Amino acid sequence: MRWHPRDAAPTVPWPVPPMPTALLRGVRCRCPACGETKLFRGYLRVVPACANCGAPLGLARADDAPPYFTILLTGHILVPIMFATERAWQPSQWLEAAIWLPLAAGLCLGLLRPVKGATVGLMLKLGMLKTGPDE
Repeated sequence: MRWHPRDAAPTVPWPVPPMPTALLRGVRCRCPACGETKLFRGYLRVVPACANCGAPLGLARADDAPPYFTILLTGHILVPIMFATERAWQPSQWLEAAIWLPLAAGLCLGLLRPVKGATVGLMLKLGMLKTGPDE
């Protein structure tokens, strides 16, 4: 099977930056395509389309990926610190719960939006936009 130009992916009317640029713009909660406008309309609601470049950001269905990546990052950040604290000082269980539970919740809430922005940037770069009806 040989490749022919007619088999190439169709060009899109919005800019498609390199992967690191799209991810960094998403982490900054900006449009991954142009970096000029806001990515979110609320805390986690993605705007339907970029007001500057017209990229259809609302078609990037991130679904469960951002919470999964957020929990993964939070665990990799907090668990080594928890183990080091336990080994060094051996605090009581109520004190550990009073420290680590609010810290974990705050870290999850703080990371969720940038992680979702990076996920939308990744999906836009890879062309993973929802175009048909739900199946």
